[in-house]
Amino acid sequence: MGDEPKRPKQPNGASSIYQDAAGGWHGRVTVGKRDDGRADRRHARGKTRTIVIRKVRALERAREDGNVLGVGQSWTVEQWLTHWVENIAAPSVRPSTLRGYRVAVNVHLIPALGAHRLISLRPEHLERAYQSMMRKPLKSGKPRKPATVHQAHRTMRTALSEAVRRGYLTNNPATHARAPRIVEEEIEPYGVPDIQRLLRIARQRRNSARWAIALALGLRQGEALGLLWSDVDLAAQLLRVRRSRVRPEYAHDCIPHCGHEHPGYCPSRKQTNADTDETKSAAGKRTVGLPSALVVLLRQHQAEQNAERAAAGQLWTDGGWVFATPTGTALIPRSDWDAWKQLLRDAELRDARLHDARHTAATVLLLLGVSERAMMGIMGWSNPAMARRYAHMIDAIHHDIADRIDGLLWSPDETAPLPETDVPQAS
Repeated sequence: MGDEPKRPKQPNGASSIYQDAAGGWHGRVTVGKRDDGRADRRHARGKTRTIVIRKVRALERAREDGNVLGVGQSWTVEQWLTHWVENIAAPSVRPSTLRGYRVAVNVHLIPALGAHRLISLRPEHLERAYQSMMRKPLKSGKPRKPATVHQAHRTMRTALSEAVRRGYLTNNPATHARAPRIVEEEIEPYGVPDIQRLLRIARQRRNSARWAIALALGLRQGEALGLLWSDVDLAAQLLRVRRSRVRPEYAHDCIPHCGHEHPGYCPSRKQTNADTDETKSAAGKRTVGLPSALVVLLRQHQAEQNAERAAAGQLWTDGGWVFATPTGTALIPRSDWDAWKQLLRDAELRDARLHDARHTAATVLLLLGVSERAMMGIMGWSNPAMARRYAHMIDAIHHDIADRIDGLLWSPDETAPLPETDVPQAS
């Protein structure tokens, strides 16, 4: 070994090709800098010098074209997704968005694709994973909806786009993969008689104005539960949407451990997130006029809440919420959802999502002939296409259009019913 010739020293940054003592050939190519500032040198090996020269030239071309993979090329999909969601996405997105990312990553993507090497991931891997997600039923036994798979697909596309931007991938396989097709469900809003029945039944329970706001103004659940009395000007008949109530998240705060796996059931649990977040979009922050009947309901609701405050005494927590628990704390979205379902049962109406109250409000605006721009302001839409998505045409609108065509094209005499005549029977 002492007689082994030394390799000539190459200039800084230059590639090198050499043979080891066993006869194998190697190449070293500098492709950039590592995070710590040291040179990022890649290793190529082969049985012959020609093979190594070819590999070295390929690395040099990739370096010049800006297509060289970053240091994270050895990461698995699980390692990259975990790093992305906790260290890249978490500090920069809204809490509600982060919750969706974490569900997509931890529940769907890592179990299906986590063992793949990041640089080996192909569109076909994603497509097979999406099909597997679709075949796997929910715990309730119901089939999984394509929208859930699309959420996982969008999350993967966003995470891999960041990997491409940082040089860990040369292209994003999620941009070429095809997720299952989403068929938009036709949502049937409640008719005016149904709305009147719901409001009549709602007057018999706590927070009755909550459902009037949902059905008349179309506020999202988080927007309605996030209202403070400082947002409501009853004298001017205005309501300002400024924030959105979010689902509380908890952590264990028990010593010794209470035995419950989910911290939400811990008797000593502590909330780890804020009660509210920003609205869904900038357009969500808006001022909405209050109908006179709704002003009356809100005044009555305020008086009832003041009576509850007096009855609760020291147990009352004054958060300023328009819709609160009997002790003044913010309503939990799940409890609000349960109250909506009970309201539908008591009104003997078909089952519907809470968000369908928003569809219904949009349809009422359409019935009233409200312009698209005005509807956007009331509903808090940032995209004009939302008006076409939410404002479903119901029978009353179809009949109204037909009546207008009658009046435009035909005279009243022509549209009068024909007298009954005896029709000769065939012999």
